[in-house]
Amino acid sequence: MATASCASFGSNLKLHCPPQNNPNVQNQYWYFLVSPMTGGQYLLPRRLSLSHWDVQRDHFVLVQLLPQKRVGSRLDGLFLRRFLRLLAVLFPGWPSPSALMFLTLLGVALLEQLVIYQVGVIPSQYYEVLGNKDFSGFKTLTAIAVTLIIVNSTLKSFDQFICNMMYINWRKSLTEYLHSCYFQGQVYYSLHVLREDIDNPDQRISQDVERFCRQLSSMASKLVISPFTLAYYTYQCFHSTGWLGPVSIFGYFVIGTMVNKVLMSPIVSKLVQQEKLEGDFRFKHMQIRVNAEPAAFYRAGRVEHMRTDRRLQSLLKTQRELIGKELWLYIGINTFDYLGSILSYVVIAIPIFSGVYGDLSPTELSALVSKNAFVSIYLIGCFSQLIDLSSTVTDVAGYTHRIGELQETLLSLGRKKNGNYSEARTSWDLDSHSGEDPAPRDTAFLLERVTLSVPSSGKLLIKDLSLRISQGNSVMIVGNTGTGKTSLLRVLGGLWESTQGSIRMLTCFGPRGVVFLPQRPFFTDGSLREQVIYPLKEIYPLSGSADDERIVQFLELAGLTDLLARAGGLDEQVDWNWYDILSPGEMQRLSFARLFYLQPKYAVLDEATSALTEEVEHELYRLCLQLGMTLISVGHRPSLEKFHSWILKLHGEGRWELTRCEKMKRLPSGEGH
Repeated sequence: MATASCASFGSNLKLHCPPQNNPNVQNQYWYFLVSPMTGGQYLLPRRLSLSHWDVQRDHFVLVQLLPQKRVGSRLDGLFLRRFLRLLAVLFPGWPSPSALMFLTLLGVALLEQLVIYQVGVIPSQYYEVLGNKDFSGFKTLTAIAVTLIIVNSTLKSFDQFICNMMYINWRKSLTEYLHSCYFQGQVYYSLHVLREDIDNPDQRISQDVERFCRQLSSMASKLVISPFTLAYYTYQCFHSTGWLGPVSIFGYFVIGTMVNKVLMSPIVSKLVQQEKLEGDFRFKHMQIRVNAEPAAFYRAGRVEHMRTDRRLQSLLKTQRELIGKELWLYIGINTFDYLGSILSYVVIAIPIFSGVYGDLSPTELSALVSKNAFVSIYLIGCFSQLIDLSSTVTDVAGYTHRIGELQETLLSLGRKKNGNYSEARTSWDLDSHSGEDPAPRDTAFLLERVTLSVPSSGKLLIKDLSLRISQGNSVMIVGNTGTGKTSLLRVLGGLWESTQGSIRMLTCFGPRGVVFLPQRPFFTDGSLREQVIYPLKEIYPLSGSADDERIVQFLELAGLTDLLARAGGLDEQVDWNWYDILSPGEMQRLSFARLFYLQPKYAVLDEATSALTEEVEHELYRLCLQLGMTLISVGHRPSLEKFHSWILKLHGEGRWELTRCEKMKRLPSGEGH
């Protein structure tokens, strides 16, 4: 919860703070200024200087919101909890494909280690047969060595193959899990529009998940076999060198681990910052791609060039800092690698110089040294492999924090949405009581003393609105820009929550209930048929099959006869972006063709004809009424009034009035129909 630090200027002051539960305010520093004399309220972002405001002259109240300090990205308990939650997604239970592949990998890795040990002791056997000039033994040993090498190569290849298959399976499981949370209800909308604390969700789901799974799979083989190899070669080392060998090697590993832990900690947080800046840089290019035409009309190439380069410079600066921190980690890793090879011979030399092997011939001693060197070096190599994984672990830790943070936010939003939105019933009820009077069956929306504010700033839009929208009583919502017209539709659609009051949707979404046409038309990838019937094919499969004649008829009614030829037919899979080949007017016409096909009882239109002429607008609205739809429209043209029974005019600052079109009778504020 944010705390408020207030400084008052002037006299006769009042204090006004934004909603304390607002996630957009909690995660930023804001100066919230209120003028009691003028009633003005201002949110001043922290990046602006207070010199923009004459605080003394205007008698402002300054409120600085102090958010909670964001948790850093480190190798700590939070990392462990997030990592274990992600592992629960990757290994959902037994017998899951991931678990079976993991066990297979363990079996292959154990066989590989047995073969590696046999290959490792072959040089000592060569010393012996060559020292004894045993030609027959030499031929037999060479044949065995070639066979073992072929088997070892095959096992290594299978090891890599299983790791790659685990990567694909892990990525599928984790991505589909995040998709299920992301597309639940309206979570994706809340994450992008109402929350600012999670940067680049698309990058986290696509790129970060891919890198996390790839890096984790590259570590899997080494990690799964490490306990077995460490135990076996520790025993062999103790058998060859006594207690001094294993103790020295274990102490060496502990020191190396502590040093690498110190060197790794600052890298994790810097890696998280780098991934955020990578997403910001990519988003800037996507922004130019999507808005290339408006930018070209503004001749904005130069300024966007500067802004994009600024993002690049910020990214490269962070990468340089990351490389500088990684330099010390690489120095530590390489130092411990090469010191390990010297340590192995020191461990072997101690029993030799102490006279333990004084009774052996030079040939036997050479064979023994070769075998003991392999055991000691391999044990040190096992520890060195774990130390070498430090750079990979830092990458995995960074991606774990980013994906884990996204997972926590998605689950939190999902629980919150489930409290006021039921996707199973495709309706929601924010205030249902067992004792209230049932609403008529022909009612779509019932609003009782609803107060609506902007979530990000707390600005009051509508106060104490009571309204019943029933079949046959179309409503037109008018008002100046910023008075809350579209915001009211967002509340009706369940995207926003009201500040106070009761909002009930008494019908369903879809063909038999309500269909929304937003200001900006939405088109998916696919054929012309998929654009017209969207989202019927995926969400309402029992509502009816796609009918060619009906689709063509509705395209003609919407004035899009030529679009059928341009698309090459209804089912031709086009490779273009619909937003690139359709004009704004054609997009709105295609949206109406979709509306005609779905034929809902209620149509919510948010300036859905703003790019069309009054004649075309008149014809489209007439067809909607002819098809039996009740309209809830946002518009500015007076010519639309004749298609509606009621006019709801929003004046801003909570004020509104409701007028019946037929009698033009003004009703008192707060009275509905």
